[in-house]
Amino acid sequence: MIAFLGMGLLGSNFVRALISKGESVQVWNRTASKATALETYGAKAFADVTDAVRNADRIHLTLKDDHTVDEVLAAATPGLKPGAVIIDHTTTSAEGAIARTKAWKERGFTYLHAPVFMGPANALESSGNMLVSGDQAVISTWQPALSKMTGMVINLGDAPGKAAGMKLIGNSFLVGLTAALADTLSLAKALEIPVSDVSSLFSSWNPGAALPARLQRMTSGTYNNPSWELNMARKDTQLFIDAAKKGNLTLAVIPAIAAEMDRWIEKGHGNDDWTVIGKNSI
Repeated sequence: MIAFLGMGLLGSNFVRALISKGESVQVWNRTASKATALETYGAKAFADVTDAVRNADRIHLTLKDDHTVDEVLAAATPGLKPGAVIIDHTTTSAEGAIARTKAWKERGFTYLHAPVFMGPANALESSGNMLVSGDQAVISTWQPALSKMTGMVINLGDAPGKAAGMKLIGNSFLVGLTAALADTLSLAKALEIPVSDVSSLFSSWNPGAALPARLQRMTSGTYNNPSWELNMARKDTQLFIDAAKKGNLTLAVIPAIAAEMDRWIEKGHGNDDWTVIGKNSI
């Protein structure tokens, strides 16, 4: 028996996929209607989280944050089956994942943090990526079951908090990328260039293909053989800002990048490769 706690878009689609594979799933959500909606697909909904986890061999979580995970698990504790495994897909702090792994082991339960790079559609299709780290015996035992839920389970090694950390790193990139795209679209609007033309540009010229080489250059520690000098990158950055201002639009990310560039230029790095602005991060 499987229990699933947290029936948001991700959790509810995980449940639907599990049921389609023949699993029996008990569900709970703080807003009860989100759990009862899954009964249409064959889930059994409970208003009390203690009842939802009763007799379950494994309990999956897709909740909001560290506090919510701790709160819900505390409430569920009286109903937990001895030796049950808790598999947490919530995006949390690394510290929280480490603490829960230790605390639940001391109480006789297995806690495995398994955050995901998956949207609701991936959860329904059992595609995408799931991250795990920590006790390799535990991972070896549960990887076959987790593999049925996702396209790929990525084992990051022995450190129990590493999966949580890598999830945060990935989300940080996605947040930065989306904010940068918002600025890009604002610049296009200011320059009266249609979004369709921007899309066509990125279809022909894929800047994402340069990511591995850019990361290597940024982390090399050597910046005196530039492919794009910081002074020139800063000049272009000002052109972005000026064009947006003329179009009565405000950029969210670029001004902060310009300020960081200015700090490095003041340190004497204007003729270095512009990736020097990431030097203190390595």
